[in-house]
Amino acid sequence: MHERFSSRRGSLLRGLILLAGLSLFAGCKVTAEDIEYWQGTVKGPGKIVAVMLAERYPIELRTQAALALVEMERNDRDYVQELQRAVQTLQSQDAAATQQIVDGMVPGLQEMMRGGDTTQQDPALGPPPSQVRAKDAAYILIPHASAGTRQQLVAAVVGWYAVDFAERNLAGNYSAEQVVRSLGAPAAEQLVDAMSAEQPQQALIKITEMIGQIGSPATKQRASERLVGIERQMEGQEFLDWLKNKIRTSLQEQGREVDDARITLIAEINRENFINEGALPAMKHLASEEVVRNRLMEIARQAPPAGTDAVQAEVANLRRQKALQALEGNATTAELTALLDIALDETNPINVRDYAFDRVGDIGSRDAIPRLWPLVQTADNDVLKKRLRWRAGELVLALGGPEVLAEFLAKLPADREVEYEPEELAGYAQRMNQMTPAPVAIAEAQLRSPAWHLRIIGIRFVERHGVEADVAKLQRLVSDSAAGVGASWANREIPTVGKVAEDAITKLRERLAAPAAGAEGAAQAPAGQAPAGEAAGE
Repeated sequence: MHERFSSRRGSLLRGLILLAGLSLFAGCKVTAEDIEYWQGTVKGPGKIVAVMLAERYPIELRTQAALALVEMERNDRDYVQELQRAVQTLQSQDAAATQQIVDGMVPGLQEMMRGGDTTQQDPALGPPPSQVRAKDAAYILIPHASAGTRQQLVAAVVGWYAVDFAERNLAGNYSAEQVVRSLGAPAAEQLVDAMSAEQPQQALIKITEMIGQIGSPATKQRASERLVGIERQMEGQEFLDWLKNKIRTSLQEQGREVDDARITLIAEINRENFINEGALPAMKHLASEEVVRNRLMEIARQAPPAGTDAVQAEVANLRRQKALQALEGNATTAELTALLDIALDETNPINVRDYAFDRVGDIGSRDAIPRLWPLVQTADNDVLKKRLRWRAGELVLALGGPEVLAEFLAKLPADREVEYEPEELAGYAQRMNQMTPAPVAIAEAQLRSPAWHLRIIGIRFVERHGVEADVAKLQRLVSDSAAGVGASWANREIPTVGKVAEDAITKLRERLAAPAAGAEGAAQAPAGQAPAGEAAGE
């Protein structure tokens, strides 16, 4: 369908050129006034294209004809696309002339993108169509321009978006993202100037995303410094006053009562949204830069002072959480101590501590393990304490691998009164299953442990890692009547070690029966035996 349509449009264009060309080449002199007149006639566009393509006419007149296609205020056809097709035709015939015409169009296109002398439409309606057409035309002409002019066109197009990125991002046939990604690092460098504290949050995020992905190191550095400055600006009184003025004007236009205290409250909430939903998520795309990492850590460490009311404390801690989220994947060993300080500080709310633990995990350093052992050894049955033990335990296993497993299992509190919820023990088994090499011997040894929670860890490991030959090892525990100790066990259908073993046997066989696992499971040796031809433990 698209090919037939393109073919018909191409035939139409060639027909228009041929018909117009017949009259033009009949000896009639064509002037600039003719081109201007043709812009409003039915057959005029075809004549304009013919002038542009005919080598008998001066380059200046052909350039004016090309610009006329962009200037035309008509809805019967997309004349920027007609220009593109005409340029492609001319390129195949006379590349030198194409470059001359395109280079000559640049001043006119730049003037059109700035608005020229025309009256601008209501800003609420977006940029004027003439500007949008000029931007689209400038973009499609970039490949056909000379080297120096190409840079002017790139600067003009990206600069046009930068004037008001939020309003212009999707204007025309080509979005800012399409343009910048196709033009690469030079275009991304210009976007730094488009960043501002007052633009919508999503616009700021999109700009930094593109810079982070395609910007040069120097561009990323400059953008990072600007972004940190924007975030600090948002925290200042001047930005708050700007928000208050916007809100006051909006309320007055709606005929609603204006109350200074209410306006201030709304402005403060909006400021938090600008920071938490704009500046900080934008920093995520540049968090590989030291200046951004330092600022994110600075925010993450800013605990609300003692005595802060609950609402303000919640607001401050949400900002800390957002800063830690923005640091994802970019934390380094330089931040390890500070992140552990946040994660292990009992005065911090759990949402802040959780994301600090995540960032410690991102770093992947075993240097964190010694400070995590006290949490692993927690015997307190408080819900939060148990959750933190589980959090720290999985982190120790992820960081330490097989080498730390024996010490980890020994450090888990073994008193009968200590509660372990089913999900915690299953989580440890899952981490063990992800280790390389798989800690088969240590895991199977737990099946004979006197501690009920260690036997369940061993069972859940075999469930995930074993093959049919390992079912017998679990079968021996089916009669184990030791009850799980914890709030969830009594409410489950598997309240004892024996019931857990039965459940594990069922799940192991279901895993092996699955199509993807069948062939793999058939080739595996029993959990305690290395496959043929391999040394155990390799």
